[in-house]
Amino acid sequence: MSEPELRICLDESDLEAALRFDARRGLTSAPKYLPMRLHYDGRGAALFSELTWQSEYYPSRCEREILGANAEAIADVLATESNSGGFESPMGAPVSVIELGAGRAEKIRVLLDTLDRDGQLESFWPFDVDADSVRSVLGELSARYRDIMLGGIVGDFTLHLEHVPDHQHTRLVAFLGGTFGNFTGMERGQFLRDLRDALRPGDWFLVGADLVKDPEVILAAYNDAAGITAEFNRNVLHVLNDRLDADFEPSNFEHVTFWDADATTVELRLRALKPMRVDLAAIDLAVEFGVGEELHTGISKKFHRGELEVQLQAAGFEPEQCWTDTSDYFGLFLARVA
Repeated sequence: MSEPELRICLDESDLEAALRFDARRGLTSAPKYLPMRLHYDGRGAALFSELTWQSEYYPSRCEREILGANAEAIADVLATESNSGGFESPMGAPVSVIELGAGRAEKIRVLLDTLDRDGQLESFWPFDVDADSVRSVLGELSARYRDIMLGGIVGDFTLHLEHVPDHQHTRLVAFLGGTFGNFTGMERGQFLRDLRDALRPGDWFLVGADLVKDPEVILAAYNDAAGITAEFNRNVLHVLNDRLDADFEPSNFEHVTFWDADATTVELRLRALKPMRVDLAAIDLAVEFGVGEELHTGISKKFHRGELEVQLQAAGFEPEQCWTDTSDYFGLFLARVA
């Protein structure tokens, strides 16, 4: 196969400009907030990877279980529905898989292996904001999948969905890990509409979503005994210190979680333990924190069964199937573009 194609939709200057904008807007708002995406520098990504293996953090464990148990069922749906559209292959039409926020593309490999074994996998495209991660994944997978096309997209999947490849094959866009729940309600709706516009009828969307359950189980996942979530949450302050020459003292912020039962959402916050003035020299901004003041650092929406299907239908998708783990903690939803 030829060398993997790399589509660069943004570079370091774009990331720097976005960081400056997000920091200034969020820290001058009331209440103060920072977007969840700012947690994920190299250190943050490593902390999150460590978090996914903590006993309390069920979402990744449950999603791995679902994919391991149902990869063949997912492949069968793709094959059956593709053939119903007029394709003659007994194994279904070739499928191009695009993974949003791919990171190391670990969990999706069981599905890629199944599609590849059945002759259905045409190409795989990790889509991530970090160019080094995309290059690393492509280098690793080139030895694993020698007979398929590999490519990567370096970009923000809330801005650059028009760069999703189109080689006139059926496409499966995968959005794993429950990241969909980190969007606000308006952001979820806009993302789904943008994705629908970027795809063709007959393409597929596979999205992982955390389900509503006992709040004690949910909150335990964000307050693990090892303190990994707390350190991950405070990492956003390290990012601002490193990238914007700020002088936050992360140890003087307490990791706080809040369960909003009405919105079925976990909110992540950092609470100031003493009065502080923080200077962000790179953007010439000074910010005051009162003792007990909370900086909002992210959300994680939990979905009732049927709730996500309604949102998918409203955006132009036809829900096809939902698979859950044995505890019904997490769901993997497959929908087709109408």
